[in-house]
Amino acid sequence: METLEDIIDTEEYRDSIATVDETGKRIWVHAKKPKGQFTTWRSWVAYLLLGGFFIMPFIWVEGHPFLLLNLFERKFILFGNVFMPQDFHLLALTLITFFVFIILFTVVYGRIWCGWICPQTLFMESVFRRIEYLIEGDANKQRKLNAQPWNQEKLFKKTLKQVVFFLIAILVAHTAMAYLVGIDQVQAIVSKPPTHNLSGFMGLMFFTGLFYFVFSYLREQACIAVCPYGRLQGVLLGKDSIVVAYDFIRGEPRGKIKRKKNSPEGPLKLHHLETPKGDCIDCKLCVQVCPTGIDIRNGTQLECVNCTACMDACDQVMDKIEKPKGLIRYASYNNIVNKTKLAFTPRIIAYSIVLIALLSFDVYLLRSRADIEATVLRVPGSLFTEMPNGDIRNQYSIQIANKSFEEKSLSLKLIGIEGKLQIAGQELLAPENATSNGSFLVDIPPDALKPLKTPIKIEIWSGDELMETITTNFLGPAN
Repeated sequence: METLEDIIDTEEYRDSIATVDETGKRIWVHAKKPKGQFTTWRSWVAYLLLGGFFIMPFIWVEGHPFLLLNLFERKFILFGNVFMPQDFHLLALTLITFFVFIILFTVVYGRIWCGWICPQTLFMESVFRRIEYLIEGDANKQRKLNAQPWNQEKLFKKTLKQVVFFLIAILVAHTAMAYLVGIDQVQAIVSKPPTHNLSGFMGLMFFTGLFYFVFSYLREQACIAVCPYGRLQGVLLGKDSIVVAYDFIRGEPRGKIKRKKNSPEGPLKLHHLETPKGDCIDCKLCVQVCPTGIDIRNGTQLECVNCTACMDACDQVMDKIEKPKGLIRYASYNNIVNKTKLAFTPRIIAYSIVLIALLSFDVYLLRSRADIEATVLRVPGSLFTEMPNGDIRNQYSIQIANKSFEEKSLSLKLIGIEGKLQIAGQELLAPENATSNGSFLVDIPPDALKPLKTPIKIEIWSGDELMETITTNFLGPAN
């Protein structure tokens, strides 16, 4: 009687990758065009995300970009809100949350990010590979075209494909650049000679060349050899992680479908065929549709991006041989071994709650962020001054970060203690989306002070709106 160890494949396949032969030469992947419900769902997700990518730079709020990540000028606008260097802790927390999200999400749900959301997969499978299907045909036609000598047809199709690839790379590069400098700056760069903005022009050319190289040549190697996320699978995925998995318990031992010896002549019916003991008929369609060229039946591999193409291909075969769908499906290793259905376990629920809590905390911090942030310090090197009327005077400097898109005229009020505050100059202005500096004087009667240091509070007002309350120290005599 066969044991579980007898039917599990060896792991020799892990000694090499599917896209490189024994001599180290690259094996070009020509993936068969997938179709099925999961492919349809992924296509709609891709259309939504790609549409958002191309539309977002054109969305402006009150004359400003909805999303801008200007690393060069350290200017960031997220969802219509300006973020300045003073908000670095918020951006750092957001990035940390993003990486924690990816890690915990992978532990529980596997590589759904790679298959459904990753920009590399979205552009490669939903844009560039579909153009390849349209121009060169499906996988077999592509192989035949590559094998045939150079003629008018081959030259036309290969040239057309590369020209279209390059034009799309230009479009993607300009869109990506718009997130960095703004769509208005991109329009200025492309509408003038390169010499007017050489750095901007060189940036566009760099991004164009990068995207063209990745999607026309590097392709699946970006996931297999470049991206570190696939390598992290070994430490992130466990036996309870949900991945695209082959049910080896149900599928093995696999074998080809054969015609029964006594089957009648004429059109074949399913009952005229002899099927293997396992449900896998070794048609290899799951391998043919795989964009990274692996055999999912070997188990979870770092090359697998969980794109669901093998699931759709296998489900269609199962329909034809009247077997249940799901031989390849979303499941964990323990689901397959224990023959249990995919369910929300306490572990999945707990991790999901952690992810939601982190995201909610980030949203709360972003929404509760004040438009005005001020820093008050006593003028360096100054002590206190005793005024002719007996009051004690301290001099302060103030730095104001205005995180809004409108200039604000500010006023300062001393609260909680007897005294007066006087701004140096006529008024305190905070220009839009900028940092400004000012100074002011505070006079307090000596009988209202504590020895040496007295904490005081200063309110910052913009018209009738209280923007911030700051606590600082006031120096006075020892007694």
